Amino acid sequence: MAERDPDPARERVRRAAVIVHPGKHADPHGFRATVRKALDDHGWAECLWMETTPEISGKTLAERAVLAGVDLVLASGGDGTITACASGVAGSGIPLGLLPTGTGNLLAHNLGLPLDLDGALTVALTGAERQLDVGVANGQPFVVMAGIGFDAELLADTSEELKSRTGPLAYWLSGMRHLWDRPTRVGLRADGKPPLRRWASGVVVGNVGTLQANLRLLPDAVPDDGVLDVAVLSAWGLIGWIALAADVLMLRRRSPFLTRLEVRDLLVDAGRPRPWEIDGEVIGMTRQLRVSLKPGDLIVRVPAAANGQQRSKSVSG
Repeated sequence: MAERDPDPARERVRRAAVIVHPGKHADPHGFRATVRKALDDHGWAECLWMETTPEISGKTLAERAVLAGVDLVLASGGDGTITACASGVAGSGIPLGLLPTGTGNLLAHNLGLPLDLDGALTVALTGAERQLDVGVANGQPFVVMAGIGFDAELLADTSEELKSRTGPLAYWLSGMRHLWDRPTRVGLRADGKPPLRRWASGVVVGNVGTLQANLRLLPDAVPDDGVLDVAVLSAWGLIGWIALAADVLMLRRRSPFLTRLEVRDLLVDAGRPRPWEIDGEVIGMTRQLRVSLKPGDLIVRVPAAANGQQRSKSVSG
């Protein structure tokens, strides 16, 4: 897997930018104190503290942090905040550390990152560096998944209140409302090949493959393998979705309800406008989803492998 050795010149006092979605923290003052103490304990300079607002996104703040010359960007929030910060640092050579909150945390789950704050800080400040691919859907970057159809409908119907009350179960409850939604005729043109046509409830394109509850929708997906994995979901009604769920659990590559592909470039052409999403954020309605890949464009701090199994070195300090 593509990983990067840390820069040996970074023995000087380093500075991090901390980008926070303030609405994701029940105790923002305690969170800030814990982060600052961890940075101080590891010899980092006073951090650049930045909070998102409805007008200023994590992407904008991450771009400002890059221009400020920081050595590390720490992103704290849900999947939307993480993706926004990732898009702001991608291609800069500055690593991203994840301090996940919220109910999804799919990138953190797929990378094996700790979800508790102390563990996440340890990895972000002392872990290895791994170069991940970045997907681009209709011009917008994603690091987890993009999709059109069912998954976007599910997300659109999952309110913040429901997520706060039921956690990940909220997604399953919302999904039940769409089991009888009519599939759409779609054409999929992968890497310039002749189009593949399917009746589809939804199309999911993933840089990683595991959903909530450890459900492996895209079991072959690896975030630094230079390809994206695709699942075409073709189900209608309770029986159809039960059959599709069985296909997913049995890791079947192809069935009447599920088609899997590996692509570097994909055009999904739907027969009617459908909602689409990237990394858990519903963007709007579209009839086309154009997806491409930027290999190795994002550096993320990950746990240092035991016994030197990871190729990158620890960057503790």
